[in-house]
Amino acid sequence: MLKKWLNKMLPSSRSSKKAESKTVIPAERHNIRAEMLSFAAENVIRRLKEAGFQAYVVGGAVRDLLLGIEPKDFDVATDATPEQVHKLFRRSRIIGRRFQIVHVMNGAETIEVTTFRGGAKVQQNARGRIMKDNTYGSIGEDAMRRDFTCNALYYDPETEEILDFHNGVADIAARRLVMIGDAAERYQEDPVRILRAIRLSGKLGFKLSEETAAPIAESICRLKHEPVARLFDEIMKLLFSGHAAACLQVLRRFDCTGIHPLLDALGVSDGIAGKMTASALKNTDERLRADKSVSVGFVLAALMWPELDRRWQANLQQGLKPAPAMSDAINTMRETVERGWGVPQRFSATMREIWMFQPQFENRKGARPHKLFAQARFRAAYDFLLLRAETGNADRALAEWWTAFQTASPEQRADMTKNEAARNGKNEGQVKKRRRRRRKPKPKVAGMDWE
Repeated sequence: MLKKWLNKMLPSSRSSKKAESKTVIPAERHNIRAEMLSFAAENVIRRLKEAGFQAYVVGGAVRDLLLGIEPKDFDVATDATPEQVHKLFRRSRIIGRRFQIVHVMNGAETIEVTTFRGGAKVQQNARGRIMKDNTYGSIGEDAMRRDFTCNALYYDPETEEILDFHNGVADIAARRLVMIGDAAERYQEDPVRILRAIRLSGKLGFKLSEETAAPIAESICRLKHEPVARLFDEIMKLLFSGHAAACLQVLRRFDCTGIHPLLDALGVSDGIAGKMTASALKNTDERLRADKSVSVGFVLAALMWPELDRRWQANLQQGLKPAPAMSDAINTMRETVERGWGVPQRFSATMREIWMFQPQFENRKGARPHKLFAQARFRAAYDFLLLRAETGNADRALAEWWTAFQTASPEQRADMTKNEAARNGKNEGQVKKRRRRRRKPKPKVAGMDWE
């Protein structure tokens, strides 16, 4: 009884002993070399060490290098406090509320520097979510506070050694995603870890361990209480991971309905909505892997189109013309999209422009096609029309007409619009003259000559 009581009262001492045990993996047993790091990361680590602090490359960059993937960025962990880091680097700033970190700008690159987190009691709300976590500790305690074993690896570019506290190198070799500690408790501390687990599993091709996957079904409802902006950011990381299609397969293993409209849209696998989602994400993955640019607004427009289309069709049935019907549908969604769903205005503006183009594609006679073709957002809207036609949501012949219009010469375009006018029973060659309104003669006033 006394032993149980001591264990309950002193959990931090028990966990810290476990946390401090580590495996040191020398350079000859792994494929990471110091020259693989960016100049900025090496420079930050060197200056921290020269000032007497510990410093390591940590997390996803170490994991990716072990997998033979070029990291997109490098994070550094140190025992220096945020204030000490900020004082050491002139071009730096402290950010974050829940846990403070330092962004160090070095040339065009920004290195995220975090202080080793401690194992002391953190500030939690009534649901168990961590609200404030500015407690600092040792590297072992920091490793215990990280989410997955594959992210709790520390690389020292001076010795080229990897410090492994939780068997992360073996889990990477086995392509296994394992949560550090009790998964149910970790999801309670930060429910967004669920989406992170789904994203990493899909992106890396790692299988969720049984202990990591089991609590997700019960814990996923906690995501409803997260700020919509934070949820949106994490969903964006999933959508633009370059492996969104694979992430989607993992996501659909769990019931995500009612948490966020974007997750609801991603959960639909059948019908036109499912086809549009699959096609848009497949195209996005291909472009990202080819190092091409992608449009966030375009992808979001595709995911939210089924809901907008439902409102558009309802307006058409009430007798509104296509363009006003679309405008009204967009206006009814705008407040919800930007506030309720957390979509930044810069993305929602692109979505609205793409959507407003769709009814205008029906206008294929006179000067309208030429004006439409000259618009800055034409290409994105045209690609969206192709996506709709591909999934059976728009007339394929309409998409083919606009494809031909773009590649035609100016004379051929003029013929195409005339043919459309003739098909509609009008002779485009006869230009309708505008009747000039006759002015009424101004009254003359005695003693004044108005002429």
